[in-house]
Amino acid sequence: MPTKATFIEPMLLQPTERLPEGSSWSYELKLDGYRALAIKTGGSVRLRSRNDNDFNRHYPAVVQALEALPDETVIDGEVVALDEAGRPNFNLLQNHGPAKAPICYYVFDLLVLAGRDVMSEPLAVRRDLLTSRVLSKLGEPVRHSPELNVSLADLIASVREHGLEGLVAKRLDSRYEPGRRSGAWQKMRLNRSELGGYTPARNSFDALVFGHYRGADLVYVARTRNGFTPLSRDQIWRHFRGLETVDCPFVNLPEKHAGRWGYELTADKMKECRWLKPQVTAEFEFVEWTPDGHLRHARFIRLRDDRGARGE
Repeated sequence: MPTKATFIEPMLLQPTERLPEGSSWSYELKLDGYRALAIKTGGSVRLRSRNDNDFNRHYPAVVQALEALPDETVIDGEVVALDEAGRPNFNLLQNHGPAKAPICYYVFDLLVLAGRDVMSEPLAVRRDLLTSRVLSKLGEPVRHSPELNVSLADLIASVREHGLEGLVAKRLDSRYEPGRRSGAWQKMRLNRSELGGYTPARNSFDALVFGHYRGADLVYVARTRNGFTPLSRDQIWRHFRGLETVDCPFVNLPEKHAGRWGYELTADKMKECRWLKPQVTAEFEFVEWTPDGHLRHARFIRLRDDRGARGE
């Protein structure tokens, strides 16, 4: 009996600090957007959030492009706003309005095809069906979220270099498990950074200065005063003992000019900084990358046990 297309709770990703490797796994970019299911039933398209809220009125161009879906079909993907460099930008998506940043719907899985439930099929089979039977019928702004056939080490380096959010690993033999976080799908964020300095305050610090590695080079990306509690300040301050140095560890400092957002460290501003050997790793959240390679509105989350996370 044919399966009627309806909302299905999306399969979830398990966070991890290190993605699995091997021929049984495939990789995709972690897209910084809104998870969304596209459902066509009875000739009508519904675009639904992961919590089954209506997205049709928010993204009409996506819905229009999805009208070519086979009837009684369900696909899974992510609605993404793109910045001027073509990178996913969650801030633009949240504040989508008159500026009209390009909106795309990146599709990565197939749940029901023309009334046939394919969730028990292996991921590799579902992908082939998605490409040949669904995406071949659809045009912009619907796009395929492709499998990345590159070594994991190279992918990690590229994601960091381009300021993207992270990576996803999926087991090729995995079935689609609605609402479950089974570990067959895993995600790794790459916004961890090395502390390379601080601006001082009485008996502590005022702001942290941090960056990330590009190859062997530590590149400054931001400084922040946000996210600290009295306890975390004490913990961080204790980690600085024995790491003080007169040498700035960032290869891209000083920066020549103060920019629009005020995150630059010019030679004059560097006089306020105290430098550290980059042996303390921390996790930060942030709104977005600026065009000149800084993090906007960075906020400290926690210290990590990784020491010298270069090349991870």
